[in-house]
Amino acid sequence: MKIVQPLSLLAAAAFAVLGGCVALEGNYPAKGDARPHPGVAQAHTYPIHGIDISRWQGEIDWTAVKGAGTRFVYMKATEGGDHIDPAFQRNWEGARRAGIPRGAYHFVFWCRPAHEQALWFKQQIPNDPDALPPVLDVEWNGHSKTCPQKIDRSLALEKIQLMLTELEQLTGKKPIIYTDITFHKDVLEGQFNNYPYWIRSTAALPEARYTERPWAFWQFTTTGRVPGIKGDVDRNAFFGNEGQFDGWRQGEFDIGTRRWDKPKPVPPQPSPGPERPAAPTPSPVARIPGSIAPIASSFQPPDDETAQAD
Repeated sequence: MKIVQPLSLLAAAAFAVLGGCVALEGNYPAKGDARPHPGVAQAHTYPIHGIDISRWQGEIDWTAVKGAGTRFVYMKATEGGDHIDPAFQRNWEGARRAGIPRGAYHFVFWCRPAHEQALWFKQQIPNDPDALPPVLDVEWNGHSKTCPQKIDRSLALEKIQLMLTELEQLTGKKPIIYTDITFHKDVLEGQFNNYPYWIRSTAALPEARYTERPWAFWQFTTTGRVPGIKGDVDRNAFFGNEGQFDGWRQGEFDIGTRRWDKPKPVPPQPSPGPERPAAPTPSPVARIPGSIAPIASSFQPPDDETAQAD
């Protein structure tokens, strides 16, 4: 994809030691990186940055995070079919109170049926109209003690498609696919091209690591430093400008296809004839911005079904 203007030599060299970490000049001077990599310096030319977090960031001062210019935050909600991040609800409310746009992500566990994982995610996250679209985190579980093996590519694609469909039905918003270099090469190349991708590349431009893959979010470091968070935190850049970011949040701009899809105006209704009373005005129905309207899940667990440990 086309990259915005190249990083100037001055901006690329504008690193200064501050408070034991490296501060970056530019759009977010209060933020930094404990181990900055020159291969991703161009990430700092993008105007909209955010973070992703989980329980491992501990207690977060959301006022300070907001004050540092954080424009969005994604937080881990669930994993597999029976695990919820213990800090999720606290983080969800903290970001809301601070006024930071926030969304939830689900970490896929390949040894668990896809419909169980979709149901679990749907049961745990708030269906807030102002929440960002959900994220499906797809990586190999190589470090898992109970499910380290890879599964067949066709089965992985089937699971992903089912979960994407279910999450979209839940929220009315097109989900985002988060992935890393290895999983993308093994499974995702050429697949789900209408969906927005959030990719990880911490040592090079995304174009150097992902074959023909436009991206919506770029996770460019895992050692970021942000006021209000102790220690390392993942930092991310949004691909576009302010108008595109706002349009995406309002459900008017599809960051997967790069297309604007503004709601069509409602045509005027004809006046009732003199002999016919006007029809009662229906109560307004709130519409969640996004690609489709929420519908009931196509999967319903049996009455006696209980969650099983991974």
